[in-house]
Amino acid sequence: MTKKYKILSNYIKDMSSETPDIETYIFVKDYISKYQLNIDINSKAVKNKMIEVNTILKFEDKQNNKKKSYFEMNYSTIVEIDDEIKEKNDLERIILCDVQIDIYPELEKSFLNLLHNSGYPGVKFEKKIDFEQLYNQRLN
Repeated sequence: MTKKYKILSNYIKDMSSETPDIETYIFVKDYISKYQLNIDINSKAVKNKMIEVNTILKFEDKQNNKKKSYFEMNYSTIVEIDDEIKEKNDLERIILCDVQIDIYPELEKSFLNLLHNSGYPGVKFEKKIDFEQLYNQRLN
């Protein structure tokens, strides 16, 4: 199957790492394995069959701990869609699934670099995000 889109460019649009003080850092260093990774994807048409796709990763503590760090990255991808794509469902699949699968290795590497450079070198994501499964769940 040939791709119905072309990735023209991608870049880190915004990134944030917030650890307010040393006490929080020490607490989070021991507790970070409990943090959860969340993903949000949105898009907007740019021009001439080009779409800006923003993939936002958040790694955060969902518990009611007073001491917590916050990590977020918005990874923007500029995609050109083939003229033959007319159906909304086809476009959604490209944005929510296909493009995400293509960019994920670089996205994960950039986000892990943020975490590691923020003082948490041991953080790894054990499970890869299954964009195919997420897309299919959304349809059901």
